[in-house]
Amino acid sequence: MTQSVVVQVGQCGNQVGCRFWDLALREHAAVNKKGIYDEALSSFFRNVDTRSGGDGPDIYKGKICSLKARALLIDMEEGVVNEILQGPLRDVFDSKQLITDVSGSGNNWAVGHKLYGYQYRENIVEKLRKTAEHCDCLQCFFIIHSMGGGTGSGLGTFVLNLLEDEFPEVYRFVTAVYPSGEDDVITSPYNSVLAMKDLNEHADCVLPIENEMTNSGKLGSTVKQSSLVTSSAGSAKTAQEKPFDAMNNIVANLLLNLTSSARFEGSLNMDLNEISMNLVPFPRLHYLVSSLTPLYTLADVNVPSRRLDQMFSDAFSRDHQLIQADPKHSLYLACALLLRGNVQVSDLRRNIERLKPSLHFVSWNQEGWKTGLCSVPPVGHSHSLLALANNTCVKPTFIELKEKFMKLYKKKAHLHHYLHIEGMEQSCFSEAISSLSDLIEEYNELDATKDGPRTDPSRLKIAV
Repeated sequence: MTQSVVVQVGQCGNQVGCRFWDLALREHAAVNKKGIYDEALSSFFRNVDTRSGGDGPDIYKGKICSLKARALLIDMEEGVVNEILQGPLRDVFDSKQLITDVSGSGNNWAVGHKLYGYQYRENIVEKLRKTAEHCDCLQCFFIIHSMGGGTGSGLGTFVLNLLEDEFPEVYRFVTAVYPSGEDDVITSPYNSVLAMKDLNEHADCVLPIENEMTNSGKLGSTVKQSSLVTSSAGSAKTAQEKPFDAMNNIVANLLLNLTSSARFEGSLNMDLNEISMNLVPFPRLHYLVSSLTPLYTLADVNVPSRRLDQMFSDAFSRDHQLIQADPKHSLYLACALLLRGNVQVSDLRRNIERLKPSLHFVSWNQEGWKTGLCSVPPVGHSHSLLALANNTCVKPTFIELKEKFMKLYKKKAHLHHYLHIEGMEQSCFSEAISSLSDLIEEYNELDATKDGPRTDPSRLKIAV
């Protein structure tokens, strides 16, 4: 069994991370009735003897003593991390896994990246190494952060660079929350574009999530008062819930489905390295559009399960995507389907054949499908489906980001807030926008081939 480490950075990263750990514990509780520490649990949790201060070797046999998350929590404001430490998850983390400050990054990428990055570098490296030493076979780092804020974008991408330097062989999956159209942070276009440069260069896979989802209204209808969605207090959902909790639960569910094959048995297991290997044909084009069905924030026992064929249709509809995009009318480079529950390979093949004619795949990868079957369904549902598409439909999101950046940059608005930070120069902005423009151009070149003739390459003649 392999292990993964979650690095959650900034307010958004820690709020999403908090929901992930909560839902992961519920999922394992539903499967692990005897309370035995098993391989599935070891992928994200250590089993430690608290009498040794948690520094002793993991206990691999027998009952669960004390579970500790394989995680590092970083925020330059204490609020969210303190909330987690006072909530029901307080025993899952200890002080050795936390890096906090009090003043925050002031919505400034340069403060997060240049100031706090260099100030906390050694501390971050030491804690990452400690966490890695507790893994037998470390396969993946999951970095969760937002793009619009200062700590998430600046320190989040600083950590991403560190991971490549310190653990070059370990995969880096980034869950990046992009700002919505109504974003109230004026400098978020600067922060997002500066962060994009690092994502282009140092991530293996990026799962972009749009904050717009929280305002779309479609989540409210899927969460009923009688559902099992719980608040941070551990009781039924109450009026105190924050508006973004529903979205955070969905992103947490995305990560649970993504890692289900690494944690549980299945007839067709899909490793995380296989996702990167099969879905990323070009190193920079590693942005994957994710869609999830059923799209509930957690199991709702009163909602009837979707028919399997309907779930496949849902996964390719815009209503179930975590980013606003239109993959059906864009070009697929590759697509992965991760199913959970009692699903047969024949069901999988039948639905792929049914959907294929309506999807445009790049000419040199017409069979670019990767599939995984995990036998353990999500809590409260008979089955679920996560689709990951490497598709040129992410391009409009990047174009819109570039336009917002240029509106500010042409006027040199707010630049002085960045340039007075030591190590921050105006060339950082020009390099970042150049990197984003190059990425958009790569997608343009692929899109230009979409309606071209599909001709098979000529074969060598073996008989005259």
